[in-house]
Amino acid sequence: MNIGRSDIIWNYLATFFKIASSALLLPVILNKMPSETVGIWTVFMSITAFSYLLDFGFNPSFARNVTYVFSGVKKLQSYGFENESEKGVSYSLLKGLINAMRWFYARLALVCFFLLSTLGTYYIFTLLKKYNNSHTEVYISWGILCVITSYNLYTLYYDSLLEGRGKIKRLKQINVIGQVVYLFLATILIWFNLGLIAIVAAQLSSVLIIRFLSYRAFYDSEITEKLRECKGNEQKDILKSISPNAIKMGLTSLGGFMVTKSSLIIGSFYLALTDIASYGVTIQLVSVISGLSSIYILTYIPKIVDSRVKNNIEFIRNIYKRGMLFMVLTYLICGCIIVIVGPYILDLLHSKTQLILSSLIVLLLISSLIETNVSMAGAVLVTKNHVPFFKASMISGVAIVLGLLAYFNFLGNNVLGMIVVPLVVTLIYQGWKWPFEVIKDLQILQKK
Repeated sequence: MNIGRSDIIWNYLATFFKIASSALLLPVILNKMPSETVGIWTVFMSITAFSYLLDFGFNPSFARNVTYVFSGVKKLQSYGFENESEKGVSYSLLKGLINAMRWFYARLALVCFFLLSTLGTYYIFTLLKKYNNSHTEVYISWGILCVITSYNLYTLYYDSLLEGRGKIKRLKQINVIGQVVYLFLATILIWFNLGLIAIVAAQLSSVLIIRFLSYRAFYDSEITEKLRECKGNEQKDILKSISPNAIKMGLTSLGGFMVTKSSLIIGSFYLALTDIASYGVTIQLVSVISGLSSIYILTYIPKIVDSRVKNNIEFIRNIYKRGMLFMVLTYLICGCIIVIVGPYILDLLHSKTQLILSSLIVLLLISSLIETNVSMAGAVLVTKNHVPFFKASMISGVAIVLGLLAYFNFLGNNVLGMIVVPLVVTLIYQGWKWPFEVIKDLQILQKK
């Protein structure tokens, strides 16, 4: 499990392209598309993010268990893990785990397509009642997006395989290739006024390339031969071992989605699409900062899992402290750039959509920093194969949804509520609880 500086660099590039791809397209999108269309595009991305909640925490759980297998664990458990008893990979266990992932994601993709094509389409139909541009373009784009999202979910286990095996550098190189293709095609097609169809067509090409290269990267000649020669463990037993913590992670993800995404979805019912567009563009830029700031720790997650098996707490402690420093510096530097330079750049681009007020951007950056800190603490805690925060995440998510509804119905229809409500709810408990738990777990305050 060799993860080093080159893995961090490639993870940085891949995360930048993945999260910032939308932001990198903004100059073209803001110049070529009306503000209402930008609002629809923002809603598309939120719905796509919602679809990944159907994974219900199995993807990180699968990745973590793949790492356990490659670290020498011979039996998967619902809680904790076996300490490494002998060297070598159990290919029977690995094959059973792969079969379980395929079985799970095939069914998940069908559920995803059904929900998107029914409930999702009805939601789009509702939004289009106040949309003044081409409805046909939106429906065609939505249909393509439904197919892309379902296929991407079906093949999501390739990410678990590569990440769990420690092939972080290769996985991120593939993602960079896919995102560059996406940006290149989308820019050209948008420039020729294909609008939303341009974006989803570029996404389709990118997903197909990424999945093809991911398959080739994991199934090298050695893995292919070893898996062919052995009989896989019973997939029902594997799913039974993984399910408890995966479901808890799923509930956590659902709560996390309500914390980070519910503002935009609920707000779209109360605010004009132009306001949603401004908030959506701003939150995309802030999301880029969040993604970049968490790269250091997330790159080392497979190594942290491996260190848990080997009881190397000192390594985990050092990685976490460096990761926190990296996160804070990223927010300070990039946040200042958005607040100070962002509005001027949009003016130079003659953008039809502007950012929200600078004071609101600062508040949004603070809220995002707190949420990212909670997320990184959770990522470290869950490497113990235990999920202590799923109930708190769900409660916070429900509280935010109720808080947003109360704000919009009784206090006013403005962007401020979309930022303040999640921030206040997070600060009450989650904002301090899980970072403190990591500090205790890694004995950071006891070490000089």
